[in-house]
Amino acid sequence: MLRTHTCGELSIKNEGQHVSLCGWVHKSRDLGGMTFIDLRDRYGITQLAFNMEVNTTICETARSLGREFVLKITGVVAERSNKNLKIPTGEVEIIVSEIEVLNKSITPPFTIEDNTDGGEELRMKYRYLDLRRNVVKQNLLLRHKTAFEVRNYLNLQDFIEVETPVLIKSTPEGARDFVVPSRMNPGEFYALPQSPQTFKQLLMIAGFDRYFQLVKCFRDEDLRADRQPEFTQIDCEMSFITQEDILNTFEGLAKHLLKNIKGVETKEFPRITYADAMKYYGNDKPDIRFEMKFVELNHIVKEKGFKVFDDAELVIGICAKGCAEYSRKQLDELTEFVKKPQIGASGLVYLRYNTDGTLKSSVDKFYDESELKKWSEALNAKPGDLILVLAGKKEKTQKALSELRLEMGTRLGYRNPEVFAPLWVVDFPLLEWDEETNRFYAKHHPFTSPKPEDIPLIDKSPADVRANAYDLVINGVEIGGGSIRIFDKDLQNRMLRLLGFSEEDAQAQFGFLMNAFQFGAPPHGGIALGFDRLCALLGGSDSIRDYIAFPKNNSGRDMMIDSPSKISDAQLKELNIKVNIEVPKVS
Repeated sequence: MLRTHTCGELSIKNEGQHVSLCGWVHKSRDLGGMTFIDLRDRYGITQLAFNMEVNTTICETARSLGREFVLKITGVVAERSNKNLKIPTGEVEIIVSEIEVLNKSITPPFTIEDNTDGGEELRMKYRYLDLRRNVVKQNLLLRHKTAFEVRNYLNLQDFIEVETPVLIKSTPEGARDFVVPSRMNPGEFYALPQSPQTFKQLLMIAGFDRYFQLVKCFRDEDLRADRQPEFTQIDCEMSFITQEDILNTFEGLAKHLLKNIKGVETKEFPRITYADAMKYYGNDKPDIRFEMKFVELNHIVKEKGFKVFDDAELVIGICAKGCAEYSRKQLDELTEFVKKPQIGASGLVYLRYNTDGTLKSSVDKFYDESELKKWSEALNAKPGDLILVLAGKKEKTQKALSELRLEMGTRLGYRNPEVFAPLWVVDFPLLEWDEETNRFYAKHHPFTSPKPEDIPLIDKSPADVRANAYDLVINGVEIGGGSIRIFDKDLQNRMLRLLGFSEEDAQAQFGFLMNAFQFGAPPHGGIALGFDRLCALLGGSDSIRDYIAFPKNNSGRDMMIDSPSKISDAQLKELNIKVNIEVPKVS
């Protein structure tokens, strides 16, 4: 080894020892007779001291070093006169006797500091430099620790890790596939897996009983802070189980991670049906760190002459505790918030329950105080509270009020990232109707089992069939989801027909799985947890990019290696791909 110690381990107990360190020049300070350099490696920072009176040559060498030069130094550990107790090595410094420049560096395009001066695009272009920053490094260390704890927990639960193929068959359900041309099979393509779904079911048929994998998955979809074209799942499957067994096993995993990564003990996770999640929170991944549940007001506010409410399919409200004193400016800000195109409400009605007991609303023209009192009673409001009401089409209004609820939770400080509120959402619809294509699609995927008591509804009332499916939600983030699977060939055929597959299409797409069902498929089910999202949640971030070593931007580009990129005509010819690019005519 070129070094005897790292830059993060020396302390006062090492005083007087001869040591060698390697690392990067983080900062340097020239104080006339003395020069100091902060040497950084993955483990921390150690101060190096150079005295002009003791060794002029080595001191002059130190002064010539630029930021991010790679050094090897040898010297003696000494107690610092000006201690920095904010870092583990802050009580000592190295009196350097030898210095070797292992490599020079040009000036970095941004400062390698926690609070850097580099913008996001610039830092993504030079991601290898961004990874030197302590905050990004700590994110990847958290990711490593989380992966270790996942494997440790699942191993103790008798799961085995099995790798599944990356070059698979394209399927029409779900998001768009990334496809890969096959040189040896002209005109045919592989797809990169959106999930190892069918393979893990085949592993259950093969008798492996408990499978898991930290697996790369790929989806060609529009990106945002919690999506990347390639991402990692904790993918799991179990045989001879019920839904209760899966919820208990993976609630145990979540508790294990919260305890071992964050030091947080959690109680039994509450469970809520999909129908109640939509009714009380307006979405299927509710943030339950705070209350502020929806209350329907149709029976109270209609037929009073206020057309907005009279014509609405749904009128719902929330109660913001202690917000009656909101100024007109603050209320206008909330109104503009709900009218944003991505929120979609046409306006906002409010009711102040003043501390003196009086009630004042934005629709006093239509409702007297006795009627407004009914609003406050329905929402369990107290003097000092503010009631916010939206009206319109049911789904659109639920979505808009959900966003307003979260906005109020943020403004009121209820969404502390260090507080964790997990829950299970269960009993999802099996299917969802698409108006454009005039057909049903699977809410989860085509292999999700309906609840046994709802199977008779499949043919006569498919929209009412509930899935044997479940999502794990923490702090309003869907961490993962899964289901009990169909393991009967006839039921799987019925499901595929309902989704619009002809018998020929079903055989072409999923014949391998249907055939496997004939060889003694056990009852089975599983779950897939978003590993990147989980790491971001544990790290207190909304973006998964900071927890991926080399992420893509919102356009799906890797700014560092400039990918995707064109390939040569020779490669295209070898793959039997013709690219026809129309050149617009110049008039």
